[in-house]
Amino acid sequence: MSFKARELVISPVSLVIVREFIERHHYSHSVNGVKVTQCFAVTHNAELVGAVLFGAMSTTAWKKFGSTEMEVLELRRLVLLDEAGRNSESRTIAATLHWIKKNCPQVHVIVSYADPNHGHNGTIYRAANFKYLGLSGKDSGYRDTQTGKMYHSRALRTKYKGEFKPFVKRLRDRKERGLLVPVPLLGKHCFVYNLTRKP
Repeated sequence: MSFKARELVISPVSLVIVREFIERHHYSHSVNGVKVTQCFAVTHNAELVGAVLFGAMSTTAWKKFGSTEMEVLELRRLVLLDEAGRNSESRTIAATLHWIKKNCPQVHVIVSYADPNHGHNGTIYRAANFKYLGLSGKDSGYRDTQTGKMYHSRALRTKYKGEFKPFVKRLRDRKERGLLVPVPLLGKHCFVYNLTRKP
């Protein structure tokens, strides 16, 4: 049964509340490697129907958008059930941006990417008044020959305190055994939203 955008409630929550939902419904099916800063639950009649996850950028790419890393957040995951009505994504994004602007004054810029490798062109970000900056450079990824799942090349390089995470170690082991094959990836559409601009 579908529901209208105005019926949604968007609330800040901890990752544990939305992690399973994101891993089940988001096309990436994972939050591994994401430096989580802020999560939001999207509910309808107290039932979880969506989630949003913001985090620090995974590389020094923040330098393109701000003078310090703390000034820049990336919208890393956004997912709503298909039952969500028209404008639900825009309403959800607007609510999360409003919360961050009010509660995280150190954050000046929100960055988000739309991945054409998964059929996304950023329509929802344009509707939410993000500024389009163009395509990022082409990259490479790996496809798991057993599961068909895709991994960005960055997933095999992520370290924590100088060590590869267990998830990364498993991926690198699969690559060594020939179970991950390289795949060229298109560049992603890049969008930014300036939280300090005046309406």
